[in-house]
Amino acid sequence: MSDADISLDEKRVYGEKTGTTELYVAADLGVTVVAVSADIVGEFSLAHRCTARDVAAGPDSLAVATDEDVLVSADGGYAGTGFGPAVAVGFDGDDLLAAGPDGTVARRESGGDEWTALGTVEDVRAIDGDLLATAAGVYRVGDGLNHVGLADARDVATGGTPLAATDDGLYYLGPGWATGMDGAFVAVASSPERGHAATADALYAGDGEDWDACDLPTEESVVAVTHGTGTYAVTGQGTVLVNAGDGWRSRALGLPGVRGLAVAPES
Repeated sequence: MSDADISLDEKRVYGEKTGTTELYVAADLGVTVVAVSADIVGEFSLAHRCTARDVAAGPDSLAVATDEDVLVSADGGYAGTGFGPAVAVGFDGDDLLAAGPDGTVARRESGGDEWTALGTVEDVRAIDGDLLATAAGVYRVGDGLNHVGLADARDVATGGTPLAATDDGLYYLGPGWATGMDGAFVAVASSPERGHAATADALYAGDGEDWDACDLPTEESVVAVTHGTGTYAVTGQGTVLVNAGDGWRSRALGLPGVRGLAVAPES
C-alpha cells in the first residue's frame, strides 16, 4: 500500500460504486477500503488511520470503534461522537450501538448527537442488530440489556435466521437457541438467502442444522464474514476472500491485526 494510494483514498466513504462493492476492514493500522467487482478483489487503500477495533455499516454511514472514540463517516471523512474508547459497534436499524472496554453499552439515535446508556455487561465481543455477543452469552438490546441465552458468545448475526458463534458451538435461533454445529466458532453472518460461520480452521456455509465446509484458497483463519451481493470474509492476517457465486477468490492486503469487516450498502 503506497503513500500515493493512501492520500488518494484517505477520505473515501461510501463513494461512487457503479457496480463496485466497497469493503471496509478494521485493523491495527486503521480502516482500509477494498474495491470488489463480482469476485475480483481490486484496489485497496487506507481510508483512515487509527487503531480500529470494529467496523459496521449502517444505511447511510460507517461506524468505527477505536481505542479513542467511536467514529462515524461524515462529509467525506470521519468524525468523533464523544463515546470514548470502544470495542464493538453495530447498527440496530438506523440507530448506532456501541460498547466500551468497561462493558458500557449505549445507543445513539439516528439523526441525534447524544449517547444514551443502556447498561453494562462484561466483555462485549460483537454487536449486530439488536443482539450483543458477550462473555456471559447473548443479550438483546431494548431500553436496557436482556440476557437471552448461551455463554461465551464470540459473534452474532441477525440479517436472516439469527446465528451465534460461541466457544462450544454454532447456534441458530428458532423458538430458542438450537445447536447447528459443535466446536469453537468465532464469526457468523446471516442473510435471508444464506448463512456462514467460521472456526479457527474452517468456514462453513449453510442454515440451521445443515452446514458444509467451504473450499477456501487460504489456510489462514477467518476472523470476520459478511454478506452483500456476494459473500465476503477476511483473515486475521489481512487476506480478503470473495465468493460471488462461482467459488472463492482471495487477495492478501498485508494488514496485521484484522478485527472486523463491513460491506457498504449497495446503491
